[in-house]
Amino acid sequence: MEIADARVLWDPEPGWLNTASYGLPPTPAYEAVLAAQRDWRTGHTSWEVWGEAGEVARGSFAALVGADVADITIGANVSSLLAPVAASLPPGTRVVVPDIEFTSNVFPWMVQEPRGIEVVTVPCDKLAEAVDERTDVVAYSLVQSAEGSIADDDAILTAARAAGALVVVDGTQAVGWMPVDATRYDVLAVGGYKWLMNPRGTGFAYFAPGVRDRFVPVAAGWFAGEDPHASFYGGPLRLAANARRFDSSPAWFAWVGAAPAIDVVREIGVEKIRAHNVGLANRFLTGLGRPPGTSAIVTVDVPGAEAALAAAGVRAAVRAGRVRASFHVYSTEQDVDMAVEALRGLNGA
Repeated sequence: MEIADARVLWDPEPGWLNTASYGLPPTPAYEAVLAAQRDWRTGHTSWEVWGEAGEVARGSFAALVGADVADITIGANVSSLLAPVAASLPPGTRVVVPDIEFTSNVFPWMVQEPRGIEVVTVPCDKLAEAVDERTDVVAYSLVQSAEGSIADDDAILTAARAAGALVVVDGTQAVGWMPVDATRYDVLAVGGYKWLMNPRGTGFAYFAPGVRDRFVPVAAGWFAGEDPHASFYGGPLRLAANARRFDSSPAWFAWVGAAPAIDVVREIGVEKIRAHNVGLANRFLTGLGRPPGTSAIVTVDVPGAEAALAAAGVRAAVRAGRVRASFHVYSTEQDVDMAVEALRGLNGA
């Protein structure tokens, strides 16, 4: 599917440049959620139909990131998906993270400090060289939330493998607009409500078969059972043999909208989406006299920009004191030009 043909699947108000905060659902996802809520209101169907939607989404996500479906767990958000990993680390473990990292990939490690986990923060661009023989875990985002920089993934992975360190990656700001191969990492966690355009309340994680036996599914419930429908009551413990043992019980209506949204991403193709998104980001940057980049998330430091954009009807974000604009498949040149026009003439623009 071409992006020009796919655009009929969305109906955004002009000026939405904030997918890094949340993505807009394509029509199939939006209508699926509405239909499920209508059924909920009237008691038209049993919940199993909604639960099955999570399994469909699991498979669609696995295909998107090149993983076996047996290696994918589903949950609510990145921090809860990483919690079993952090809680399972032995005392004395040294975790290295960037100093500018979204806290969903920081707090799970830091809350373990009282029992002897050491968390070391380093500048993002120094992460690879900070990984040495003392490092047990390196955790980072593929694309930084604050300003959109893309991690030097190859260098970090090379350093981590040489050190024997576990590699834990937050792909929330990457998966959906840039190609990602989950099997490069030991753990890849992704929130679904941004570039995958899911309802909020969906999260995915890849747990590599070679390492996941080290992790204890500390939040295990019935949905983590080998057969969830035979795991409603009592012992013995009968968890799934694969990554499903880390599943949490799904928020039904969020998952109903997940698979249709991911399927749209797959039908268009991530390479096409990346070219479109980065092209619009660079139109924005060059329109303001900045050099082009390689990310779908960009930031500019323009005093007064937040008020100017709001007055023009442009919805962006402010992160770390800078205006952050993010561009996705439904973004248009007209959206970009609205923002550029609003910022031209301000000091520094």
